[in-house]
Amino acid sequence: MKTKFIIILTTISFMASSCKKELYQNPITSKDISKFFTNQTEAEEYINAVYGNLQSTGLYGLYLPAFTEIPSDNTFDQVPSNDNGNYGQLDQFTTIASNDIIETSWRDSYQAIQKSNVVLNRIDNITYTDPAQKQSRKGEMLFIRSLLYFNLVRLYGDVPLVTSETTDPNKLFGLGRQPSAKVYDQIKADLTAAIGFLPDAPAQPGRVIKTAAEALLGKVYLTLKDYPNAKTQLLTVVTSGKHTLLGKVQDVFAVGNENNKEIIFAVQFASGVNGNSEGSIMFQQFSPSATVSGAKGHNLPTLSLYNLYTANDQRKNVYVTLASTGAPFNSKLSAPPGNVITDGPSDFVVLRYADVILMLAEIENELGNAAPAAGYLNTIRNRAGLTNTAAASQADLRDAIALERRLELVGEGHRWFDLLRTGTAVTVMNQWFKDNNILITIDQHNLLAPVPQSQVNTDPAIKQNPGY
Repeated sequence: MKTKFIIILTTISFMASSCKKELYQNPITSKDISKFFTNQTEAEEYINAVYGNLQSTGLYGLYLPAFTEIPSDNTFDQVPSNDNGNYGQLDQFTTIASNDIIETSWRDSYQAIQKSNVVLNRIDNITYTDPAQKQSRKGEMLFIRSLLYFNLVRLYGDVPLVTSETTDPNKLFGLGRQPSAKVYDQIKADLTAAIGFLPDAPAQPGRVIKTAAEALLGKVYLTLKDYPNAKTQLLTVVTSGKHTLLGKVQDVFAVGNENNKEIIFAVQFASGVNGNSEGSIMFQQFSPSATVSGAKGHNLPTLSLYNLYTANDQRKNVYVTLASTGAPFNSKLSAPPGNVITDGPSDFVVLRYADVILMLAEIENELGNAAPAAGYLNTIRNRAGLTNTAAASQADLRDAIALERRLELVGEGHRWFDLLRTGTAVTVMNQWFKDNNILITIDQHNLLAPVPQSQVNTDPAIKQNPGY
């Protein structure tokens, strides 16, 4: 049984944590941060708590995977009125600023950013028995902070930028939202520094390593259309030899094969640990109605997406499957063992080598290099049992790569960001609504989520996005 991070968190303080999946450790004491973080043991506990924040509801525990896919043509909400319409609003582009997904994703992101800042502010004053481990922890926190800001800036646009430990929240009032360009500059700086600190291999499964920072930085450059720098970073991941495509698609997301060589970074979950508190609720929430106990039908793959898989595509019924009701569901998420349906065992994959290969295909195509672009694309197609692409022109290759990203990465929270990055969100979604006889039309204002109403109400300097 592999190592996992076992985290027990409270709102203001945090509890001691363990790194063994097999170890059940109930809370013994809570600790005041003002009297904590004085030695290596305490620092390690707090750093594990930062990883634990990634499991939170607003991040990779539930909301973020839906937030980053359900507005797209990849997934939909089966019963839009469920859960106060929170998912349905995203699906139908009727999102209001008090939507719980909007509020919680923002809040949980900034709570994790604050914890990262605490570590980065204090760790230089802590003596570590192994200086390399200390450097690694700095890189891990820089990576997590940059990942969170990268999500925030793509979802909300301009956002508050805080890079130091906040000891007096009152000092942050009146600062407002910082321009996206400034946020991206900070993300690039953090990831560049992280690459210099991080190890080539993890001391424990689930920890951030150098290739994760390189892959994420490559994605950042790609998002900014800086193709040469994106290519440099992603090729570094390829030439590192640390990752590869697995031979069989059914092995990529198998619970018994997590943290394999295709996985670059994943948020860790485990069933049957700490009173069933370390599992994921996504299997239940993202299952079609009437298929499992408490299923909500949130974030289900669309039937049109399922039908894009050809009969000889080995990913069909491995990545996306039809339930007995005929509704597609994401079969990358494994069912929990036993009767605790909310204790799912599947890690959530944030960065994967297949994504790196497809990003390189996109980069080469945008640079006008059709042959290597097709070569990268065919690597993914061939693994799925498909023949080489027939696309040859830049426009055709662009469409073929976009399609392959949908088929390969469905359920991993990429499609909405892909549409935003390529500037095709309005056109693609309006055509999709038209093709499916759905009376929805979107425009540019729908491309950013509303800033949580609680933030606007609390600080007048934080202005709402247009159209909300």
